[in-house]
Amino acid sequence: MGTRGNALISLDINALVTLLNKALADEWLAYYQYWMGAKVARGIMREAVVAELDEHAADELRHAQMLTERILQLDGTPLLDPKQWYEMSNCGYDPPTDPSVHKLLEQNIKGEQCAIDVYKSLMDFTKDKDEITYQMALEILTDEIEHEDDLQTVQEDLAKIVR
Repeated sequence: MGTRGNALISLDINALVTLLNKALADEWLAYYQYWMGAKVARGIMREAVVAELDEHAADELRHAQMLTERILQLDGTPLLDPKQWYEMSNCGYDPPTDPSVHKLLEQNIKGEQCAIDVYKSLMDFTKDKDEITYQMALEILTDEIEHEDDLQTVQEDLAKIVR
């Protein structure tokens, strides 16, 4: 990043890059979890669940791109080896070993709730110290809140049908 851009940041950039890389690890794992879940999903309302999982996978990939771009702007190095995703992840990865739509919804709601906490923390860390990262975290947080809501709505609809 240029000197003028660096002057706008009043926090430890190395610590920020670490937090961004941890979020990047989460986004890659979330992308794969959504993508794979959409492939293996089974059960009632499968089509609705797959549509949500596919849409959310695309959003997680976009988030990974945003985070990577910001890390590079800060002269940091994004995670280069997928093995690092597990080491750096805040939220981990729940493999869709049970392909039932009920379990997939439950797993992905849990992941979204973790992501909400991660981006809220990132916003707290950057507020009034790095407005660019703060605004990016806010945009991603908004998506994650919408994802949680979408998944819980499908989960509620599914519960009404199963009764």
